[in-house]
Amino acid sequence: MPVPSLIFWRNLGGAAMMLPFAIRNREWQTSDERRAIALSSSAGVLLAMHFICFFFAMRLTSVAAGTALAALQPVFTALYIRFRGGIIPRRAWGGMLIAFLSVLLITGVDSQISLRNLAGDLLALLGAALAAGYTLIGSKAQQKVSTATYTTACYLTCAITALVIAIASGNQFLHFEARQWWLVVAIILGAQLLGHTMFNMALRRVSPVIVALVVFFEVPVSAIIAFFWLGQIPPAGIIPGIIGLLIGCGIFVS
Repeated sequence: MPVPSLIFWRNLGGAAMMLPFAIRNREWQTSDERRAIALSSSAGVLLAMHFICFFFAMRLTSVAAGTALAALQPVFTALYIRFRGGIIPRRAWGGMLIAFLSVLLITGVDSQISLRNLAGDLLALLGAALAAGYTLIGSKAQQKVSTATYTTACYLTCAITALVIAIASGNQFLHFEARQWWLVVAIILGAQLLGHTMFNMALRRVSPVIVALVVFFEVPVSAIIAFFWLGQIPPAGIIPGIIGLLIGCGIFVS
């Protein structure tokens, strides 16, 4: 299944599941709520771009390297806040330095393997930056509307954006084997509902630091799944970089 088509069906399914709760909440009556919905739609465009970068990265580099580089999202968020005049403590800068050196190690090793792997690494980094923007805009939108309303608008916009890209690039988005459709259903119920939607709900209830730390578990878990399901073993040279990246991000988040 082409990447834009996968993103379209995944997010359309996610929006459909959240729509009844959004309608029940009726959060479109005040100007603040309508502005929040507009922000949610902006977040949806960034989410579509993040997904495109992330899924293409998975096809070019190893799953372990791609998810590790995508875990830099909190660092990109902090850099944006610093750009807006915020303060980053010295310890956080130390964690960012470790993470940056680890990125250089991972991309350096992958560049020696092939330019294809390096391109995947760079796409994963861009995806992390886009995810940071999506998270920042989403957190602002959820100050005025519920998670259900936010995710419905965000996912629907993401789906429409992906559909436009799929049509413009001449990708098929309807006729696939039954197995592909069952995998899409699994992605909707797993990654979309229990992943993105639950993280957005958690952000309204617990510290973003806790959520960011939990996201780091994606790296070892995805590497294990990729090993058993895809028979994929990450290059030995990038494993120290992945460990260093997680340590650097952990220091930064703490």
